[in-house]
Amino acid sequence: MCGSRRTPASLFPFQNASPIIFFEMSAAKNSDKNVVKKIESLRDEIRHHEYRYYALDDPEISDGEFDKLMQRLLDLEASHPELVTPDSPSQRVSGAPSEGFVKAAHSSPMLSLDNTYNVDDLRDWERRVHELTGRTDIEYVCELKLDGMSLALQYEDGRLVRGLTRGDGTVGEDVTSNIRTVRSIPLSISKDKLKKAGIPPNFEVRGEMLMPLASFRKMNEEQEAKGLKQFANPRNATAGTVRNLDPNITAQRRLDYFSYMLLHDGRTFFDRHSKTLDALDQAGFKVNPARTLAQNFDQVWSFIEKEEQLREKLPYEIDGIVVKVNRTSLQDELGFTGRAPRWAIAYKYAARAGITLVEDIVPQVGRTGKLTPVAHLKPVFIGGTTVSRATLHNMDEIERLGVKIGDWVEVERGGDVIPKVTRVVEDKDHPRGHKAFHMPEKCPVCGTHVVRTEGEVDYRCVNANCPAKLRETILHFASRGVMNIEGMGDALVTQLTERGLVKNVADIYKLTKDDLLSLERMGDKSAQNVLDEIENSKKLPLERVIFGLGIRFVGERTAQFLAEHFGSMEHLMNASEEELQQVDEVGPRIAKSIIEFFAEASNRKLIERLQSAGLTFTGKKKERGTKLAGKVFVLTGTLANYSRDDAKKMIEDAGGKVTGSVSKKTDYVIAGTDAGSKLDKAKELGVSVIDEKEMEKLLV
Repeated sequence: MCGSRRTPASLFPFQNASPIIFFEMSAAKNSDKNVVKKIESLRDEIRHHEYRYYALDDPEISDGEFDKLMQRLLDLEASHPELVTPDSPSQRVSGAPSEGFVKAAHSSPMLSLDNTYNVDDLRDWERRVHELTGRTDIEYVCELKLDGMSLALQYEDGRLVRGLTRGDGTVGEDVTSNIRTVRSIPLSISKDKLKKAGIPPNFEVRGEMLMPLASFRKMNEEQEAKGLKQFANPRNATAGTVRNLDPNITAQRRLDYFSYMLLHDGRTFFDRHSKTLDALDQAGFKVNPARTLAQNFDQVWSFIEKEEQLREKLPYEIDGIVVKVNRTSLQDELGFTGRAPRWAIAYKYAARAGITLVEDIVPQVGRTGKLTPVAHLKPVFIGGTTVSRATLHNMDEIERLGVKIGDWVEVERGGDVIPKVTRVVEDKDHPRGHKAFHMPEKCPVCGTHVVRTEGEVDYRCVNANCPAKLRETILHFASRGVMNIEGMGDALVTQLTERGLVKNVADIYKLTKDDLLSLERMGDKSAQNVLDEIENSKKLPLERVIFGLGIRFVGERTAQFLAEHFGSMEHLMNASEEELQQVDEVGPRIAKSIIEFFAEASNRKLIERLQSAGLTFTGKKKERGTKLAGKVFVLTGTLANYSRDDAKKMIEDAGGKVTGSVSKKTDYVIAGTDAGSKLDKAKELGVSVIDEKEMEKLLV
């Protein structure tokens, strides 16, 4: 960003209206067409200058002149509120904080890219591209791999209607209210502009949201001044800002957005990727200028080497270069692996490193209870970020490195984000330390005895009430598929734990409406809805409660088997290791984990409280059939006579296993109508594909 254009206080609608303009408007009341024309003209002028400033970094007017234009628009809209439209430049920041984000499906999957870290692997990728297409004349587009977060923008009739995070690639969070505040994202694009760029009225743009380094430093300075926690890096700051429930905070943090893909009906629109980038640029989207069209591998590699030298001078962080096959028809021909396109790859630059002193090693308790030794370092500046902490992973890694407190070590920002110790430096300028680190016998957070399962490297706190695990424990317990407490999401749980209202999952059932109303962004109706959801969760079956306890290795399927085998929480709690191993799919490792969990007195006390709260602690014992024992199934498409859950239950009742993805271990794929990529994968791997009737025959 070449300037520092501020966001004027008058950006908020209907404030600071000029009396002179009001007088002009009162005289124009009988001339509606003139008013509409004047407002639209102002909006177009402001959009033009926003594009020059935020997309091109090439402003044509001063900040003061821009503010005057915005003020004129605000005053006109204040006099004629019926003419305010959602895509008006005045509406970028408006509305109260949200209570949470709803989820929405992507038009097509947002997939990750495969990574490569050296020239030989990159050559291998290019060779495969040639082999799979049978062509020698292949063009590539090379672009910077921006270090931010992926975001999809959906437009209808040229107007922004939705912004979605990547999420799990299939479903993302709707963050429209937040991304509307980002000035490099057009709220609307005129028909003439779209036509000139060759883009249809309804389309989707995908790109990368990021926080410029200047904005990142300024934000952390403000956080520090307020005594608040600072963000570790711009990528985390971007994600936290986009998912902040208050759009005004998002606006203040000055994010930026670079577009790199255009879709129509979920498919790539132009016949070449280079045309897509040019069209997005022409339509007013910000497209990174550091890109090139390469005719061969040597040109690709030349671009990679050139941009690495310029990396430190960029106003934002990158971690590599993305290389894409230019022609869309070849992209379609190359297709996808299970998780990434074959026609694109990310070349990752080597992690940046520095040498510093290990001042201490402190165990940190993670959300799963795992104790991770963390090196506390003499602060060192690495690749634009001051590093004062680095992970040592586990005791095996400490022994492999031979690191001690007082050692000088080399630290890398792994993947340019997470610092890690890579080696001990020993020479005349860097003497060795002498104090060895030992993992504590008790959890440094809650004092519970630390457990290390035989054959594993990790030490763990198994106390379900440990404050270090609390937030994630509650989120798991309340999530869909577990206790299904709708509304108890990230923002609410954070407030409940920070204020001490919930210190373990049993405290959820003690919450009152007054407790909830004392929280930010919580109204009477929302509070009652949460309480109703909490009450409804008490009716869920025993297997959900077992799953909700968060016992290591006990997932949804294992919890169901345990509930069916023992029939009550009491019998499960008191089962021996031998008895546990009689349960379908429970081996020594899972049995040991269950024993360790119930051996902890605080966990047993928690279960007593859950029982007192009225949760379901008994179920019906059930013997599963063995007809399909050992067989693995995948369901795809729509079945005529069964829901997906019904079919899954029938197969599992007969001893079979239903998984979500096709692999060489899959025995059968059951395909209904509109079967998707799983059917293609089954054919590719030679897995047996059967229909609904054939499934019924297997069950008889």
